[in-house]
Amino acid sequence: MSDLQTVLLALLQGITEFLPVSSSGHLILFSKLGNFPDQGIAMDVALHIGSIIAVIIYFFPILWEMLRGLWKSKFLPNMQIYGSKVFYLLVIATIPALVCGAILKYCGTEWLRSTKLIGWNILIYGLLLWFFDSVSLTARKIRNLEIKDAVLIGLAQCLALLPGTSRSGVTITMCRMLAMERREAATFSMLMSIPVILAAGIISGYELWQNGDMQQIAQACNAIEYSFVFSILAIFILMQWLKKWSFFPFVIYRVMLGTALLLDAYGIYNIKDLFF
Repeated sequence: MSDLQTVLLALLQGITEFLPVSSSGHLILFSKLGNFPDQGIAMDVALHIGSIIAVIIYFFPILWEMLRGLWKSKFLPNMQIYGSKVFYLLVIATIPALVCGAILKYCGTEWLRSTKLIGWNILIYGLLLWFFDSVSLTARKIRNLEIKDAVLIGLAQCLALLPGTSRSGVTITMCRMLAMERREAATFSMLMSIPVILAAGIISGYELWQNGDMQQIAQACNAIEYSFVFSILAIFILMQWLKKWSFFPFVIYRVMLGTALLLDAYGIYNIKDLFF
C-alpha cells in the first residue's frame, strides 16, 4: 500500500470519525474516486488506535475527573459525584449500540452497504441536525443529564449502525434535541466514541492476530501517527468552532455529499464527473 493511501485513509478516519459528516460516505468516495486496493486489517487497527489516543489526550482532564469520581464512589453509581455520574451515563449510553451491533453482526450487514441508502442517510440526517440545532435551546451541560437522557442518546447512536448516518452527527443531534450546549453535545458525543472505537479496535486487533501478517503490522505504524494527528486536529477545530458558531457548515457539506452520492447511485451523473 502506498504512502498516499495511508495518509488519505488517516485523513478520512481522523476527520470523519469526529465531525458530523459521515465516515461511510467518504469511504464510498474514496473507493470510487481513488481506485485504491483494500487497506487490510492492520490498517484498520492502526487508524482506530490513532483516533482513540487523540480522544484520550484531548479529553484527559474529564477522563481523570471520571477516575477520581469512581474512586470516591468506590466504583458504585453515584449521581451526586460528577465523575462517577459521567462515567455511568456513558455506560448507559453505550449499551444500546453494543446490543444492536451484536444483532446486526449476527444477521449480516451487507444489505446496508447500498450507496442509495448511504446517500439518503447523509442527506436526511444532515437536515435533521440543522433543524434541531436551529430550534433547540442551548442551556444544558453534561452535568445536567439524567439517565433517561443517556438512554435516548444511546438509542440515537444505534441509528449510526446505518451507514451514512454519522455516529457523531446523530448523537449530537439528539443532544441538541435535549437542549444541550453545542460544545457540551460534541464533548459527550466524542466521549461516547471511546468505548465504540475501543471495541472496534479490539475486534480488528483479534482479526489481525489471527491473520498474523507482520509486514502489515509494520506498515501500520505510520498510520497510527497520521491518524492521531488528523484526529486531534479535527477535535480541536470542532471544539474551537463551536465556541462561536453552529453546525450549519457541516450540514451544507452533508447536503452536497449526499446529493453527489444519490446522483451517482441513481445513474443521473457519474460521481467522478462531479469532482473532476
